[in-house]
Amino acid sequence: MTVYIDFTDIGDDEDFYAQLKEKLTLPEHFGDNMDALNDVLTGDLAMPLHLEFVNMSVDQLEIFEDMLTMLEEIEEEHQGFSFAYYLEQYEDNENTETEE
Repeated sequence: MTVYIDFTDIGDDEDFYAQLKEKLTLPEHFGDNMDALNDVLTGDLAMPLHLEFVNMSVDQLEIFEDMLTMLEEIEEEHQGFSFAYYLEQYEDNENTETEE
């Protein structure tokens, strides 16, 4: 299963965990923190699972740096879990040719 977390409307941890709860079936005891996320990814959720964070800004890379590091470590250690993140894309108007 692939789950996409769109960072367009995420400003902080609270926004992130709200979206995560919408996309994944998390146990009732889940707390909105990295320890709880680590626990569910390494024991509670069915695998295979692929998480994709899309539309991340450079600022969000810094805000969520510890979480990204944790997810990369889980990916290395637990079979069936994979993770990727992508920066938001901007239109490059300089290379666009227009006809007159």
